[in-house]
Amino acid sequence: MEPIPPTPLLTPYKMGQFNLSHRVVLPPLTRCRAYGNVPQPHMARYYCQRATPGGLLITEACAVSETARGYPDVPGLWTDEQVEAWKPIVDAVQANGAVFFAQVWHTGRATTAGFDGVEIHAAHGYLIDQFLKDSANDRDDDYGGSLKNRCRFATEVITAVAGEVGAHRLGVRISPFSDYMDCHDSDPEALALHVIRGVLNPLGVLYCHFVGPRMRVNPDDGKLALQHMDMVLPFRRAFMGTFMVTGGYNQKAAQLSPTPMRTLLAMDGCSWRIPTCQSDLRGTPR
Repeated sequence: MEPIPPTPLLTPYKMGQFNLSHRVVLPPLTRCRAYGNVPQPHMARYYCQRATPGGLLITEACAVSETARGYPDVPGLWTDEQVEAWKPIVDAVQANGAVFFAQVWHTGRATTAGFDGVEIHAAHGYLIDQFLKDSANDRDDDYGGSLKNRCRFATEVITAVAGEVGAHRLGVRISPFSDYMDCHDSDPEALALHVIRGVLNPLGVLYCHFVGPRMRVNPDDGKLALQHMDMVLPFRRAFMGTFMVTGGYNQKAAQLSPTPMRTLLAMDGCSWRIPTCQSDLRGTPR
């Protein structure tokens, strides 16, 4: 009997300085359980249930100022109390052997709290995405109009954060194909390639967290247009670092999708229920 070939998603991968034991990532999932915007003790259990040795976890989006909150009870990173509340959560996840990145809506004191790295949220119709996409950006100054100008604000933010935490500890999430909150672009392919080639590659950003075209809604029937993962390969080839793709994947779709070199897969919230019940992703059920 021939041995079963290894599952690509469960193969080890070296992401910069981080040695990952598999390629399945816990993406940011807003839970609104940080009462008063202070991370709660139960969040340590929540993240540890999803932490595996050598796995990569990304926190729910963290607000960086009182006026930057998009939802109630999202965790913050702008006060000493919040930073101190994050520390035991980070320690618990890292004690499980996992790599822990903080996603921030702008920038925050993530490294002070002990996180391994930072992910900038430049997707889904929030502030940076509103500059990037021509449906929302109607400015007539240096931050609007041409593709280069619309990417200027993102470039400045990413450059500033890279200068603080280091590009080797920085990821950026973009959603060029998404129309979330009615924020869309007339040429998402050109937008994606410009951000990748003109912003992320020159800065040497560790990873690009790419929300793919699978999450685009078909205007004819209102359903998700779940294209094959091959749709993202041009962007994968353009990016020089680790490429992380997400958007509409479940366990079956993930197994059927190719896993090119330097590629990770961030499962969405529903899909993640599968690996959490088997928290050892290398095959030991729990």
